[in-house]
Amino acid sequence: MRLRIFTEPQQGASYDDLLAVAQATEKLGFDAFFRSDHYLAMGDHVSGLPGPTDAWTTLAGLARETERIRLGTLVSSVTYRPPGVLAIQVAQVDQMSGGRVELGLGTGWFEQEHLAYGIPFPAKRFGMLEEQLEVITGLWGTPVGESYSFAGEHYTLVDSPALPKPTQARVPVIVGGGGAKRTPAMAARFATEFNLPFPDFADIPAKFAGVRAACEAVGRDPKELVYSAALIAVAGADEAEFTRRAAAVGREPAELREHGIAGTTGEVVDRLGALAADGVECVYLQIMDLADLDHLDFIAREVMPQLD
Repeated sequence: MRLRIFTEPQQGASYDDLLAVAQATEKLGFDAFFRSDHYLAMGDHVSGLPGPTDAWTTLAGLARETERIRLGTLVSSVTYRPPGVLAIQVAQVDQMSGGRVELGLGTGWFEQEHLAYGIPFPAKRFGMLEEQLEVITGLWGTPVGESYSFAGEHYTLVDSPALPKPTQARVPVIVGGGGAKRTPAMAARFATEFNLPFPDFADIPAKFAGVRAACEAVGRDPKELVYSAALIAVAGADEAEFTRRAAAVGREPAELREHGIAGTTGEVVDRLGALAADGVECVYLQIMDLADLDHLDFIAREVMPQLD
């Protein structure tokens, strides 16, 4: 099982804060550093200071200041960037990183941040997501020297040179969500990975089964996809340390144990083992206290060696 570090910088983090976490992620042996793509803090318990950072600007910087770890978004919103612009940004960051970028893309959901920064927020966005996935993968897949055109309900591209190209032959594309039909269908068509964000544990096998069925419906081998989940992670060497870390992120220990990867070492290892048994191949550990680098060190030292 691969463990990835997933951050929520809109809650209050500078680029330097994110750089410290990303470099710790790399040093400690985690697989990847991912970040959310939001522009407004959530909840009354945080100020959001010093203010939001842009996801792809951040990843461009980290591309030059890390060497090994994968870098990506979980997930970018289709409302923020036209697909042609996003395809250019991701391809450039992939070049800057030497081919280490992954693109998580979703419909977006937080209307207030759109209002706060003057970003249009259409009521219906699944069509936008489907077209963006088709356009972005189409641009990257167009041979050099040929052009790409697209005419859809939301986007039109005419004779695009479809440049630049990413370094990777195929940038991994992550599609996720809990929908029963449209999301699995889009994952089957466009994704290399299907992600369940903060699922109820009991729902995971059925959700993955739905994606496998969607793959089979379009003649795709379900084994081509990576199956992943994102869950909050709060761990400690003993109950006191775990409780302290839970309080630092404003969560109750019992609630974290019920819904997250939480508790002492044995509890965390057991939870990850249960997730693996349900078909989870990759886990995004949502780390809310970005100043607590000892937390990452603890997981790397005490948890990772016990995973197959």
